[in-house]
Amino acid sequence: MGDVNALTGRYQLPCPATGSCGVRLSSFREIERLPGAAHPAVYRITFACACGDEHAALVGHDALDWAPLGLTEAGSYVNLMTSRADGLADELCSIASSNIGRGAWPWSFFCYLEDAPRPVTPSAFRLLAPVADALGLAVRCPACTSTSVNLVTPPHVDVPFHSDVRVGVLAHVFTEDELRTISEFRAELGAATFDEKRLHLDA
Repeated sequence: MGDVNALTGRYQLPCPATGSCGVRLSSFREIERLPGAAHPAVYRITFACACGDEHAALVGHDALDWAPLGLTEAGSYVNLMTSRADGLADELCSIASSNIGRGAWPWSFFCYLEDAPRPVTPSAFRLLAPVADALGLAVRCPACTSTSVNLVTPPHVDVPFHSDVRVGVLAHVFTEDELRTISEFRAELGAATFDEKRLHLDA
C-alpha cells in the first residue's frame, strides 16, 4: 500500500502498464479516506502516472502523512563530523523535530474561513490539479472542517518544510458536498480568481 522514499519524495504506487512508478505528492489528484478501518486509516488515492494515465491506489495513514518525513527510513549515511555510519531515520527525525519545535510545520495552507494560515498533513488534502505552472489544492481544515482552495507551487506540497511565502487563496468556502470530483475542481479553478495571502505560521 504505497511505500515512500523520503529522500526522493516519491510514493511507489502500482501502474498497470509498468508495474510500479514513483509519484510525487503533487501528482496526486484525489485523496479520499475510506470508511471502516481507523488505526491505521486507509485512503484511496487517484494519481497522474508517468505512463500518461490516472490510476487509483490505496495508501495507509502513516505512509501518507509521516513516511515523507523519513521517520522510519531504512539505511545509513556517513556522518562527516564523526566519520561513522549513522542511522538515516535518526537524522531525519532530528531535522523534523527541530523544524516543528521552531513552529515550521511540514505542510501548511491558508484557511479562508478562519482568514489564517494553518498547519496540515497530506491526509487533509482533498483534490489537487495543475494550473499553468502552479497547483490548485483543495484542503479540508482540521480545525474548522471547511474546505479552502489554495494556489501553490508543486514544491509546496512535494518538499516537507518548504512553504511558499505567498499563496493564492480562492475567496470562497466550500462545503463537504461541493468539489466532489476532480472535473468539478478543474472547472472551478478555470473560472476562479485568487487573492494573494502571506503564508506565515507563528512559532
